[in-house]
Amino acid sequence: MSDEVLIENQGGVRIITMNRPDRLNALTGSIMALLADACADAARDASIGCVVVTGAGRGFCAGGDLKDGGSSRDIVPTNSESGSRTEQGFARLRGFMETSRLLHEMPKPTIAMVNGPVAGAGIGIAGACDLRFAGQSASFLSAFDRIGAGGDFGSSWFWTKIVGTGVARELFLLGEKLTAEQAYAKGLYTRLLPDGDLREATLAAAHRLADGPRMGFRYMKANLNNAEDWAFEAALDQEALNMSLSTQAAGAIWKASQKKDD
Repeated sequence: MSDEVLIENQGGVRIITMNRPDRLNALTGSIMALLADACADAARDASIGCVVVTGAGRGFCAGGDLKDGGSSRDIVPTNSESGSRTEQGFARLRGFMETSRLLHEMPKPTIAMVNGPVAGAGIGIAGACDLRFAGQSASFLSAFDRIGAGGDFGSSWFWTKIVGTGVARELFLLGEKLTAEQAYAKGLYTRLLPDGDLREATLAAAHRLADGPRMGFRYMKANLNNAEDWAFEAALDQEALNMSLSTQAAGAIWKASQKKDD
């Protein structure tokens, strides 16, 4: 893994750090590819029970790096194999956006440790996580209106689900920068902490989750994700099934632990 994305394991907790502190961890093509790979690895690693995503230095993520141009040497003139430039750009960005899908769908809790400004694609990454622990310096800005863009990394979907359509439209259409306190008051952050306490408090919660009933959290997260879109009766059916599966698994794990202790 490149030093643009740092990986740290603390027991069952995987910490993924975007590491471009000189640019407030603004995203280039290379860092977006590495981030997606890091999330995929965390999702399939059975030893990991909780994933924390954060940024190095004084910011979480400033969004896409406009100096990177939004273009890529990978995008070539239209041809019969690669398609149009638009098709190539779509495929490239959609691949990078797997980061958000994985953080949202992986069967283990995910936490965004928002240690400073978050904007643009960064709000999609933060919104994709199950929980958001923020420091007092964690300002929030959609920023898409400033570049005439519609939004990416699942940002419009996640924030509509998290805070409702009214607040989400305010965030995106008005594009006002929010302080940590304002963002917390609107329900954007799960916890608001002094900057000096942020890492310790976030990792304490992460370890509690990683050391908790992983099978239960797996089905709990599945239920919560289903609740976002499924019709009520279908969600009830799946919730009942997941309750049976999770309690059976918990019982089997307990019995195995008892035999191990004997």
